[in-house]
Amino acid sequence: MSLSFEGRVVLVTGAGGGIGREYALAFAERGASVVVNDLGGDIKGGGKSSAAADKVVEEIRAKGGKAVANYDSVEDGEKLIQTALDAFGRIVTELCNNNSFPCGNVYSLIFISDIVHRVHLRGSFLVTRAAWNHMKNQNFGRIIMTASAAGIYGNFGQANYSAAKLGMLGLANTLAIEGRKYNIHCNTIAPVAGSRLTETVMPADLLASLKPEYVAPLVLWLCHDQCQENGGLFEVGAGWIGKLRWERSQGDIVRQKNQPMTPEAVRDKWDKICDFTEATKPVSIQESLQSVVNVLSQVELAGEVGANPTAASASASGINPAVGKKLPPTTFSFDHTQCILYALGVGMSTKDPDHLRFLYEGHADFSCLPTFGVIPSQAAMMGGGLSTVPGLNIDFTQVLHGEQYLELYKPLPTSGKLTSEATVADVLDKGSGAIILLDVNTYNGNELVCYNQFSVFVVGAGGFGGRRTSEKAKTSLPPPRRTPDAVVIDSTTRDQAALYRLSGDWNPLHIDPSFAALGGFKAPILHGLCSFGFAARHVLKQYADNDPSRFKAIKVRFVKPVMPGQSLQTEMWKEGNRIHIHKNFQTTILDLCTDLMTGGLMSVSVQGGGLQSELVFAEIGRRIKDLGSEMVKKVNAVFGWEITKDGRPAQDLMHLLSLPFVFFSPRCLPIAIDLKNGSGSLHKGSYSGKVDVTFTVSDEDFMEVVQGKLNPQKAFFSGKLKVRGNIMLSQKLEVILKDYAKL
Repeated sequence: MSLSFEGRVVLVTGAGGGIGREYALAFAERGASVVVNDLGGDIKGGGKSSAAADKVVEEIRAKGGKAVANYDSVEDGEKLIQTALDAFGRIVTELCNNNSFPCGNVYSLIFISDIVHRVHLRGSFLVTRAAWNHMKNQNFGRIIMTASAAGIYGNFGQANYSAAKLGMLGLANTLAIEGRKYNIHCNTIAPVAGSRLTETVMPADLLASLKPEYVAPLVLWLCHDQCQENGGLFEVGAGWIGKLRWERSQGDIVRQKNQPMTPEAVRDKWDKICDFTEATKPVSIQESLQSVVNVLSQVELAGEVGANPTAASASASGINPAVGKKLPPTTFSFDHTQCILYALGVGMSTKDPDHLRFLYEGHADFSCLPTFGVIPSQAAMMGGGLSTVPGLNIDFTQVLHGEQYLELYKPLPTSGKLTSEATVADVLDKGSGAIILLDVNTYNGNELVCYNQFSVFVVGAGGFGGRRTSEKAKTSLPPPRRTPDAVVIDSTTRDQAALYRLSGDWNPLHIDPSFAALGGFKAPILHGLCSFGFAARHVLKQYADNDPSRFKAIKVRFVKPVMPGQSLQTEMWKEGNRIHIHKNFQTTILDLCTDLMTGGLMSVSVQGGGLQSELVFAEIGRRIKDLGSEMVKKVNAVFGWEITKDGRPAQDLMHLLSLPFVFFSPRCLPIAIDLKNGSGSLHKGSYSGKVDVTFTVSDEDFMEVVQGKLNPQKAFFSGKLKVRGNIMLSQKLEVILKDYAKL
């Protein structure tokens, strides 16, 4: 089926010739109404003429298409958008920033030309800014930035041009992030094509092979509503298209605890710093910053951790000899009893009529929960298979479940005999511990029914010089930066772990207080796969009507232990066919004091004294009342604060605000400082507006920062201050927190 642009309004800048002309013709041929923009200047950037744009408009109309010319400079972005409104009565849905201006040969950095930046970078910014709010309001937009290989790789004598073109890529990357929630996608292309700007520097035979029509199809696809690509960078020319991405070496730590960092240390580790053998591919600023944060914990261990028995036999390449080893196959025979027992183990109850199909074998739609797929596969570990692999000498009192991936190829049967085959996919060195990746394929006869990847963390087993990351690890995407689409709160019982272990996870860590103490826990903890089952069935009910056939795959990360008797909160965001569960795919713990239930009313309290920060926020509130309008003009942002006390996060309680029978101590609630709307305001508890950036910090560390005793950057990089959202807005906090003596 051919791609149609009927009903779309497309603006192409620099469309009087070359690639821009080809874009305009191609869009019009497929039904779009096209605004053909071209200033009509000469190849030296001078002059102005309507001839180039008019000629393209005539070509389009001669073929029965719809087009109108615009002769304004891209620096007058609003005029270009207004042309679309005047001519077609509709706003731009696709914007191709194809600003053309000769790069010239400057031969020296001191001759960087202002006009090149004004046309390419600032011009693209101004036209996009003019279209942006229109696109947001219609909840659709497609933007193309035209960069260049000179900007990506650099080129002799083109400092002005390459700087402007790479700037367009940076602009596009941010627009892709900011526009995602409005269905506005922004991608960048670096085309190689013949045009009037290249005809003087390319031989004729090469120009003939680099036709503009070999670039236009990529642009049309990226601009179509079927295309979900966002934030991509593509090189294109002569009929070839390739996608580019950033790559980063593993690097190396060149300082040790309580030791100065020296250039000699950098020199000595330079080869490893520049070694791309095990390169990573960060895709966001959050991933980039997290890598720096992770260094801090490694520095504590640098020079102090010796060879580890878990991986003492690792080779010089950092690859453990256990990698690739197959464990003995295991079989799992079951009937409806095991399916029902598992459903009860993950919190299902006959109190909910929707649960009956998973609890009663006589139900017309009796089914097995999708996450039951972890049960037959875990026998590979519980049966002692890992202990038989050479190179893995594991202390099972130090084993924690780190992450879990489950993929279903068809709904699970409610009875039968399943066979699981497990392979050690990788062994990673995380410094403070080792991670074992175990791939398990489960078959019903010869038919593959599900695949699991277990990520097992062995405490204290790191420091052996192995690789830190693996491309074999199943990855997950971060959740959207907006409030959840759905929130489900569910309670576990004091006997939840005792019930769940009957499904086959007999690890005494979850039932025996003495064994739990050996692992450093005050009491037995809930199975990670039990909370995993809770979260998965919340998603299944919320978005799939409890239909197991609609369940494809799930990836979770277990961040902190859950104690039996606590409640679980699952926050969900729907993005297409993908459901994101909370941040880092963990289920938030809500420590409910159920023993305080009286007369149908539940009280939730926090142990310990009040928050010192309450006084600070009271003073901030007073300042907002006195100088709110002035502060709003300077800041234009909404800050969220989650102040913790004794390790309890405020957000653990905030979603219970919707329950009429729950009462809170005010010091439990998060705080929002609105310096964007009206004359400013301070909110305790729930805030209905959009928060631009949220800070999570303990009450004690917050006071240290406010009093100038703790540098905020140091607090961030040490993990004491956590930030999510637009991190750059943190620079505006000085307006709120200055003159801390009065605070």
